[in-house]
Amino acid sequence: MGKSKIYVLDTNVILHDHKAIRQFKDNDLVIPTAVIEEADKFKKGNDTLSYHARGFMRDLDKISAGRSFGKDGIPIGKGLGRIKVEPNHPFPPELADLFCDDTPDHRILATAIWVRDNHPGTFVALVTKDVNLRLKSKAAGMAVQDYLTDKIEDDKLEIRQREVLRMALPSALMQTLCYGPDTAIEWKAVQDTQPEPNQLFRFDWENGADETVCARYDADRDRIVLIKTREAYGIRPRNDEQKMALDACLNPKVELVALTGGAGTGKTLLALASALEQERDYEQIILSRPTVILGNQDIGFLPGDQKTKMSPFLQPLMDNLSVIKEQFRPGSREAQRIDAMLSMEKLIIEPLAYIRGRSLGRCFFIIDEAQNLTPHEIKTIITRAGEGTKMVFTGDVFQIDQPYLDQWTNGLSHIAEKLSGQKLFQHVFLRKGERSELSELAAKLL
Repeated sequence: MGKSKIYVLDTNVILHDHKAIRQFKDNDLVIPTAVIEEADKFKKGNDTLSYHARGFMRDLDKISAGRSFGKDGIPIGKGLGRIKVEPNHPFPPELADLFCDDTPDHRILATAIWVRDNHPGTFVALVTKDVNLRLKSKAAGMAVQDYLTDKIEDDKLEIRQREVLRMALPSALMQTLCYGPDTAIEWKAVQDTQPEPNQLFRFDWENGADETVCARYDADRDRIVLIKTREAYGIRPRNDEQKMALDACLNPKVELVALTGGAGTGKTLLALASALEQERDYEQIILSRPTVILGNQDIGFLPGDQKTKMSPFLQPLMDNLSVIKEQFRPGSREAQRIDAMLSMEKLIIEPLAYIRGRSLGRCFFIIDEAQNLTPHEIKTIITRAGEGTKMVFTGDVFQIDQPYLDQWTNGLSHIAEKLSGQKLFQHVFLRKGERSELSELAAKLL
């Protein structure tokens, strides 16, 4: 292996993206056998980790095509470097007592150090998404990097969180927007450059009136239109951001919505209320969320039958449904309608793993806690959308339970960045919590 750079890949990189070995341009790659051993443990199953493990091993087998990796490795493909599977190596004598336990991480690190020491004059780095292993590598003096291929840049993430434009408008324009016959104004009266589709605005009266007016650029009409305060199945927005979120969920032209924000901002509640409000327009309403289990354990290790196993994961969705039912009297037509939808399975609440492989036609699909999904998982879900389907992803990108995802690499941040400016997509970032004064105080100060 004689390229200018050599990258040693950790297991979590290929479990995050099984095509990662094709993302390093013409640089060479080393896969420690400890990675092959770990990937082998993940190959059985239907979850995403298993999918990536199988995909990586199939690709590696195809590349080798019966050949030995040898000393210099095997070409990955046109314009790419070479790849080699390296047997495990011990730490050098001076580092032998650095770590006590014999773990896969330590074997991978030791192999990376061996590769570096046996390629003098060549830049060698360990690539891992494991923060702890990165810290250990630095302690051992080994160059280490995160896998950055699908990472959203900091400044772009910040832009997505402050994407609502706020400005003051003259009273005449505000009168036209709020009370005109089509409650819309020309965008040229507001700014010099044409807004992106579904760009959100908050307008203040130039005379200093307290009322703030919400608006959205409608690309089909080529005008900025008023976002009116609407009610969905008994739920009314409590602030401007909730008003924008509800408008996006109720807008049939917007087929994909991302609602991000902290706990208690009403993301899931607004999505569910808007789905119930439009239930006649869809054949089915599906509420789902990923099941995040510690380690690589399946839900099978939990006690009870399938319903009992999944109950803790789905309870937050049931809680939001209960909040909506409480807006109506017991036995009212609206409450009975919700019960009927549940019994007829027009409204279903299922973990995301059980929906894998389904064709999603003419349904309103809500995916809660979407920050725990990888970009590949979200792409897989969206590409299953059939004609007449609407998808709403909700989540908090700062509350991630997956060990190898963060606010820059999770799927929710990914779609908010990659799909910005598309007519079929709208992202709303909700800031203000509305659960209670105590909840808001804790969110701010704790």
